[in-house]
Amino acid sequence: MTAPHAPDDLRDPETDAGAAERRLHPVTPLRRAWAPIAVLLGWAVHDMDEAQRRLAQLTATTLIVGLGVLVPAAALYGFLTWWFTHFSVTDTELRIRTGLLFRRTAHIRLDRLQAVDITQPLLARFAGVAKLKLDVVGADKKDELAYLGDKEARALRAELLARAAGFAPESAHEVGEAPSRQILHTPPRMLATALLLTGAPWAMLLAAVVVPSFLWFATHNLWTVVAVAVPLAGGAFTNSAGRFVKEYDWAVGESQDGLRIDHGLLDRVHETVPPGRVQTVRFVEPLLWRRRGWVRVELHVAGSANSVLVPVAPREHAEDVVARILPGAAVPKPADFTPAPRRARWCVPVWWRSYGVAVTETVFASRHGLLQRRLALVPHAKVQSVRLTQGPWQRYWRVASLHLDTGANKTVTAPLRDAQEAAELLRAQADRSRTGRRDARPDRWMTRR
Repeated sequence: MTAPHAPDDLRDPETDAGAAERRLHPVTPLRRAWAPIAVLLGWAVHDMDEAQRRLAQLTATTLIVGLGVLVPAAALYGFLTWWFTHFSVTDTELRIRTGLLFRRTAHIRLDRLQAVDITQPLLARFAGVAKLKLDVVGADKKDELAYLGDKEARALRAELLARAAGFAPESAHEVGEAPSRQILHTPPRMLATALLLTGAPWAMLLAAVVVPSFLWFATHNLWTVVAVAVPLAGGAFTNSAGRFVKEYDWAVGESQDGLRIDHGLLDRVHETVPPGRVQTVRFVEPLLWRRRGWVRVELHVAGSANSVLVPVAPREHAEDVVARILPGAAVPKPADFTPAPRRARWCVPVWWRSYGVAVTETVFASRHGLLQRRLALVPHAKVQSVRLTQGPWQRYWRVASLHLDTGANKTVTAPLRDAQEAAELLRAQADRSRTGRRDARPDRWMTRR
């Protein structure tokens, strides 16, 4: 696999022509200026006792002089980091030059782009700026341009997608962003109800009350109670109110460059699920959602951090969205699944009843879970390897587990199958995967419009 960031000495000199360098939005220094202050606050939090002693020793004059030095220094740092940051778009790559003391140039090949997302934190929305995040094959983290003007960010995103799709550089500016048609919207009321019917936030909230109370009676140490209560309360908030704020006004649109996802109450996020890069689709169905027929759809996408496709929706609407991201794939019905053999109960009591496997012409499906049902779909073309495991106790009861590894470094498991059935599935899946990869269409950004 070719590295997404090529060194300076491998650049093509011909691509430099006409690549005008641009700077970020002028409000960017305000964001960068917080770095020195954040370092100082981090030291204070790390050693609070020492910080309190030093603060008590400060006089009013010393404090004023310190602020008079710190604030201009932070402002100067923010300005210089902005001044020395440039980006340019050539015929084949996006270049980002950063670094005040140590220079770094990122060469992002356009044909390696997997997603170009736009995010707008709350303050950035008021300032009319946005952050551009780029998912690149082989990169451990996203490169980003923060911040650009809102219109400039959208225009640059459209240009990068057009060039990645193979449009000529001179026409990439004119192509514009592919039109999008909304195919699903999650109302805030449905999202709030779904979160209230999820057990995890309530369990963590109960733990945040019970565990600190027990520790207080056992130790009478306030710091111990706080150290335990804060993470538990934070986890309860993240799984309830935090998810509501993040997934608020969730909308999925269909366009020629993939599925567009827009969401967020405070921070607005505009993501793209690239076509052909979805490795696994997973339906999650909590216990209290079943009566309403609601499901959550999660994704594993190679080279992307996208993990949620639909936070909550009626099952038929979610299946319609999945059919658009996996063309030709139909979600197997409950009657299509082959359950685990009855003797599997000696390996996994009770939960063995939830295990099931179904194979269609396009996907391998595995389900499990009694309280929270989970159904994983893997397109045959995305299976990289197939493994069969069998421990001593499983050999005694003639059962085995089948594991399918995908390109997103994830594994889908079909547990406790009949040993002979598992061996047949292994051989058949290897053949289906080879055929699927041979017949699969190449992963491209957009079709010609």
